[in-house]
Amino acid sequence: MELKPYGLLPLEIRHHTDMLSTIALFSSARRQGNTGQLMERIASELGIEIVDLAGLRMSCYDYHHGNRDDDFEPLMRRVLACDQIIFATPIYWYAVSPAMKVFLDRISDYLDIPELLAEGRRLRGKNAYVVCTSVCDEPSPEFMGAFLETFRYLGMYFGGVVHVNCESGFLPEVHDSAATAFARMVRDAALVTTSLGAAASTDLQVPL
Repeated sequence: MELKPYGLLPLEIRHHTDMLSTIALFSSARRQGNTGQLMERIASELGIEIVDLAGLRMSCYDYHHGNRDDDFEPLMRRVLACDQIIFATPIYWYAVSPAMKVFLDRISDYLDIPELLAEGRRLRGKNAYVVCTSVCDEPSPEFMGAFLETFRYLGMYFGGVVHVNCESGFLPEVHDSAATAFARMVRDAALVTTSLGAAASTDLQVPL
């Protein structure tokens, strides 16, 4: 089991009493597989929505943006309304699952399409988390590196990752403690509001 809370960008933290809203984006070949069961346990602790990306009509990134009538932009409106985003996926060949990759690629729409640029900037300062499973003891550096670089590029704060080894399947009696510890970490982070400092904004490669 791997549970790591660590920051990626400099932060200015102000305590307040309101809970930040959280949404989970889930993608897997099996809805009730290992990652699905882990995410369900976490969601039950947090009382949050899980969006199954595989159930949406969301096509691959199109340089000409001819797919704006699919489900991606409505989903992004829901995502942007939240303060915290959990990305849940099994590790497939050192990478995310296909529907998660499509979602991450489509964020480029909010960097390319003029009328979406202002909305894309709203990703800055949001808390991002990763939930993943594999048959190894730790998530691969290649898998985590893709998420870390994506969060850095978008100006998001990386709050932590929970990973469990499911070589023998998801075992509640073994993995429940990891799920509840992660949920507690997300809940505790939701008691603070974060904003990027000047040093963080200069770390972006291009303006969003």
